[in-house]
This record gives sequence, C-alpha cells and structure tokens, in this order.
Amino acid sequence: MIIDKLENLKNYASVNPLFPKVVEFLEQNDLNALETGKHEIVGKDLFVNIQMAKGRTPAEATIETHNNMIDIQIPLSDSETFGYTQRDRLPAAEYNAEKDITKLPGLAADSYITCEPGMMAIFFPQDGHAPCIAGVPEIKKAIFKVKA
Repeated sequence: MIIDKLENLKNYASVNPLFPKVVEFLEQNDLNALETGKHEIVGKDLFVNIQMAKGRTPAEATIETHNNMIDIQIPLSDSETFGYTQRDRLPAAEYNAEKDITKLPGLAADSYITCEPGMMAIFFPQDGHAPCIAGVPEIKKAIFKVKA
C-alpha cells in the first residue's frame, strides 16, 4: 500500500510499467470533469472508473482484494477513509475471476487511513482494503485499475 499526494505519483513510475501512463493521463485530463463510468486508457490493462460511491461507516465497509489488478484510488469530492489488512491475515473467501475481486464483508480492518482530495491510496494484490468510508452520503472518486 502507498498513501501519498497525487502530485507525487510520478515518483512511483518505476513500480509498474503502466504507472507512467496513469501520470500522463492525469496530466492531460481533469478527473473532476470526466463523466461517471469506465474510461479505457490501455484496453483492459489500464482504465479509470469515475464513480459516485455510497459513503459507509467502518462497520459497513467491505474488505476486498484483487489478484490481477492494482487500485489507485483517488477521492475527488470529499475525504475518504480506507480500511487496511494485509491479505495474508485475511480468511479464505470466494474469488470472482470475472470481476477480479474477493469480498470479505463483516470483517473489521486492522488499520485505517484517510485521504483528502488531492491524495491517493495505491493497493496491490497483497493489500486487503475497505474503501468508501466517508462521513457523507455519497463520494465522487476515481479508481485507476492497473494490470499487476
């Protein structure tokens, strides 16, 4: 997991060969101006979802993991808190290969971190994360999905 200011994403370009494409996309696009929905950047290997997500309490948030994709989650309208638990500390659960997601509802995360607009949280396949914890009914956010 990486938590940082969005402006520092360029410092992590060497972490994944597709990260420079994310930096380039951010330089050429205003995330707040994009319509909700999926925007392909490099086919299925790199895209961004702009969404209005329901704000949840820590107890309502669901821990999830991904096998094949890295999430770069960026709150746009309000601060967002993420629960975090190392994947190897999570119980086994059913994996949805089509959506590349394992959901583990009802579990409390080991720790929590809050990102303000202008920040990002990067979650790798080894990171269990519970997104959308917010003190507002709905939060606008961007989620870059990057092939791991």
